[in-house]
Amino acid sequence: MTTTESTIPAAETDTTLEWHKNVCILCSNNCGVEVRIDEREITRVRGNKEHVTSKGYTCEKALRLNHYQNAATRLTSPLKRLDDGSYIELDWDTAISEVADALLGVNATHGEGKIMYYGGGGQGNHLVGTYGAALRSVLGITRKSNALAQEKTGEAWVEGRMYGTHTHGEFAEAEVSIFLGKNPWHSHGFDETRRVLKEIAKDDDRSMVVIDVRRTETADLADYFLQVTPGGDAFLLAAILAIIIEEDLVANDWLAENVVGTEAAIAAFSDVPIANHCEKAGVSEDDVRAAARRIARANSVSVYEDLGVEMAPHSTLISYLQRALSTLVGSYGVPGGMTAHTSLVPLFSYGATGREPLDPVTGGAIISGLVPCNEIAEGILSDHPDRTRALFIESANPVHSLAESEKFRQAMRSVDVSIVTDVVMTETAAEADYVFPAASQYEKAEMTFFSAGFPTNHATLRAPLLEPLEGTLPEAEIYSRLAKAMGFVTEEDLVPLREAAVAGYDEFAAAYMNAAAEKPALGALGAVVLYETIGATLPDGMAMAAPMWFSCQQLAMRYPDQVRAAGYEGEGSALGNAVFDALVASRDGIAITQHEHGDSFDLLRTPEQKINLDLPEMFEELQSLVNDDPLKTDDEFPYVLSAGERRSFTANTIMRDPSWRKKDAEGALRLSTDDASDLGIATGDRVRITTAAGSAVAVAEVNDTMQAGHISLPNGLGLGYSPAGGEPELTGVAPNELTSAGWKDPIAGTPWHKHVPAKLEAVS
Repeated sequence: MTTTESTIPAAETDTTLEWHKNVCILCSNNCGVEVRIDEREITRVRGNKEHVTSKGYTCEKALRLNHYQNAATRLTSPLKRLDDGSYIELDWDTAISEVADALLGVNATHGEGKIMYYGGGGQGNHLVGTYGAALRSVLGITRKSNALAQEKTGEAWVEGRMYGTHTHGEFAEAEVSIFLGKNPWHSHGFDETRRVLKEIAKDDDRSMVVIDVRRTETADLADYFLQVTPGGDAFLLAAILAIIIEEDLVANDWLAENVVGTEAAIAAFSDVPIANHCEKAGVSEDDVRAAARRIARANSVSVYEDLGVEMAPHSTLISYLQRALSTLVGSYGVPGGMTAHTSLVPLFSYGATGREPLDPVTGGAIISGLVPCNEIAEGILSDHPDRTRALFIESANPVHSLAESEKFRQAMRSVDVSIVTDVVMTETAAEADYVFPAASQYEKAEMTFFSAGFPTNHATLRAPLLEPLEGTLPEAEIYSRLAKAMGFVTEEDLVPLREAAVAGYDEFAAAYMNAAAEKPALGALGAVVLYETIGATLPDGMAMAAPMWFSCQQLAMRYPDQVRAAGYEGEGSALGNAVFDALVASRDGIAITQHEHGDSFDLLRTPEQKINLDLPEMFEELQSLVNDDPLKTDDEFPYVLSAGERRSFTANTIMRDPSWRKKDAEGALRLSTDDASDLGIATGDRVRITTAAGSAVAVAEVNDTMQAGHISLPNGLGLGYSPAGGEPELTGVAPNELTSAGWKDPIAGTPWHKHVPAKLEAVS
C-alpha cells in the first residue's frame, strides 16, 4: 500500500520542493517515508521505496504527520507552576538550575532511590531513553517505569523463563499465522503488514487464525476466526493445547532434542476439560478442533499477541500458552516460525527474570526493572517511609494513559517535585511543577529499538528534518545541561575527550576509559559524555545519535560473524565502528546482522540453550480456569468495556489535533445491534458509560462487528486541545477516567483495560 497525499490544500504545495527521507512515528513499525517541507510545514508524505523494511509501504496514518509536527499547542519556553496552579515562563538557565537543585534536594532530604523516572521515549523516539538512563545512574534513581510495564511485562516474564530473550514470528513466510487479541490491519507489528495479510489471505497453502472478541478487519481475512467471549482467550488456548495432546499431534522427536520441561507441560495440558473450556470461550468444539489440527500439521507457525489479551484477564498465562502452542508443534527456529533475534538495544532485561525484586512500598513484582504502572500512584500516595518523593516524566503522558487518571493526578500533586519533558502541554504536563519544552521527533536525530527481524535484522537512524523550534531543546541537550548544573560533569572533563574524539573512535575509547576510572560519574553519564564528544564529530543535527556508537560496539562484540555477514568488515572495535558509520550515513536504514535459521538456538539465553516449558506458576493458573468465570461482570455492570481500541485514526496521545482524524471524529462507543436495540439507541445518539471508577458520555456507533455485551472506546481520545489559547476543548472520552488501578494481572500487575465491567444508559 504505497500512498501519497497532501496534508494541506494543493494550492499551497510547491511541487518543486525536495523530498526528505525519514520515518513515520505513529506505531512500532516506523515505516520509511519521504516528505516535502515548505516553511516548516510537512506538505506531502509518501512511502520510501528504498527503505530496508517498509519498501514504500505506508498506512493512512503517516499521511497526517504534519498534525503532529505543527500542532498549534507546541511548548516554546520552560514553565514553572505557581501555588495557584498557574504557570510562569522561565529562561533555560534558571529552569535547569532550579530543577537540578530540586532533584539533588530530594536525594539529600530522603536519600537516594526516592525519585521515579517514567518514560524513555514513545513509538518513534528511543534515543531519549539512553539519556534518561544517564540521569538515573548519577542520581541513583532505581525506580523507573514506562508504557511497556502496562503492556509487555507479563510477556517478558514468560519469555525470560522460556527463552531468556525476546522472540518474534516470521509472518511473511509462515504457513500458519495466529493473531491473538491483535488486529494488525490497524496495529501493524511486522513489516509491510497489510501487504502480508492480503498475501496470506490469497494463498490456499497458508492459513490465518484470528482469536478476538470483535470481528476485526484482520478477522475478515482469516481462514479460522474464533470469536471468543470477552475473557475467554485463555480457555480457548488451553483447549487447543489439550486437543493437540489428546490427538497426538505433538512434535515429539523435535521436543526431545530442543525442549526441557515437556513432560510437566503435557501433564498440565492433558488435564484441561476441553468441552468445558470451549463452552466458556464461546466457540464450538468442532471449530476449535479444526483450528488445532491446522496449526499442528503446519510446517511453520507464527503467533502474535497484543493488547487485546495483554490488557485482559489471564494475560501472563496467555503469553505462556501461545508460546507453549508454537513449541509443542515444533515451530521454533524454522523458516516462518518463531525465533529469537539480535538487538541493537534490548527493551527488557530478560536475564533477570526469575529473580524479580518486590516493590518495597506496594509489594508488586518489578519485572525487568519496571515498576508496575498500576502501582505507581499507590507508591506515591502511601505513607510508607520509602514512598516515591519526586517524578521525572519524559515523553510520556501517564495521567492520560495509565489506569485511574484522577489517582495519578493526586500522586503528581503530592510529590516534592515533578518535572515533565514534552513537546506540548499534555494532561501530565498540566500537573507538573516544571515543564521542559522538547524538540519534536522531526527536529533531532532519533530512532527506535523495536527491530525484531530474523534472519536479517535492521535499524534506521533518522536525521532531523527541521531545526528545533525556537525556545525548545532536544533532550540530549537538556540532560547535558542538568548533569553540568548538578556538578557531575564539567567543561574541564569534556575538553580532552572532545580532542580524543576528533582523533578517532579508538583514541576516544582509550581516553574515556581512563577518564571514567579517575571520575566514575563520567562512566555513569555515558550517553551525555558521548553526545558532548563523539556527537560533536558527527554531521550537523546528528549529535544526539552518539550513544549508538557504544551500542554498535556491543553488537559487534556479541555477534561478530553475523555483523560481518550483514556486509561489514573489520575486527573488534573496527567492526562496531563500521556499523555505526553506516547507521549515521544511511537515510534508508541498514541491516545490522544476518543470521541463518540454524543460529536460532544459539540466541537462547536459558541454561541449557533449550526452550523451557516447565513454569509451575503457569500450571497453577491453568488449573484455576476450571472454576473461573471469563466475563467477570455482574448485574450492576453487565457489559465488558474495551478501553482503548486501536482504530484507523488513533495514535495514543501523540496526535492531539482532532482534525487529523478523517473518520470517527468523536471516538464513538461501539456496541452491538442487539445491545443498541435493548437500550433504544441508534448510531449518533449519546450514551453514558459508567464503571466502578467513573462515568462519561460518548456518541454511539451501532456496529455489527461487536458481539452482545461487548463495547469499546478508542485510544487517543479525550485530549485537551486549544489552538486559540484559553481552556482546552476535549473531543471524545479519555478511557482511563473509567479504569481502576486495582484491576490488574496478579503476576505482572498489568492493567485489564480491555476488560472493564460497565453499564450503559441512553442519554436523551
